[in-house]
Amino acid sequence: MNQDRTPGTLRKLPVQKRSLERFERLLDACAQVLDEVGYAALTTKEVARRAEVPIGTLYQFFSDREGLIGALAARNLESYLGRVTDRLEREAPDGIIGVVEVTVDEYVTMRRSITGFGVVDFGAVGQDHVLEPHLDNNTAVAGRLRALTASLTGVEDDTDLEIAVRVALECADTLLQLAFRTDPQGDPQLIAECKRVLNSYLSDRLG
Repeated sequence: MNQDRTPGTLRKLPVQKRSLERFERLLDACAQVLDEVGYAALTTKEVARRAEVPIGTLYQFFSDREGLIGALAARNLESYLGRVTDRLEREAPDGIIGVVEVTVDEYVTMRRSITGFGVVDFGAVGQDHVLEPHLDNNTAVAGRLRALTASLTGVEDDTDLEIAVRVALECADTLLQLAFRTDPQGDPQLIAECKRVLNSYLSDRLG
């Protein structure tokens, strides 16, 4: 995790193995509690109890509940980008359609299988600048995805690609949220429509 990427989220980064294990246990416990009671009812006291660490240990790493949520969102993003990278390297998709397939599918898979991801994926309600201090969460995610997939789109104008990816991500965010509101496992028809919208827009926008 990049300390510069999440200012205010962490008081300190874990260095020693024991500290790192406690740090990860706290994030795991946070995700579990989120799944059970939701964002509004989450407390640092319950997270520390669930992680079996003193509350003081939690506050050594995180300044408050929002810091804990921010660190979980950052971990989720790194995990997502890692999954996308692995699949892109493994399958070497050709062009926009292949990239859309991979990026949407990996998000859907995480939404279905990762504890707490449905409540906090890459940010939380009211926390618009978790991942970058000067960018809203979706813009920060779009930037990381653009860097990851630029060579696969065949687009030379980085400005065009930046705008297109930002718009596509906003569309995907809205449609996928709808898909999971309709069906807890993600409505297959709405997920397919999300891909259709992205493919149509990106193919037209980027040519």
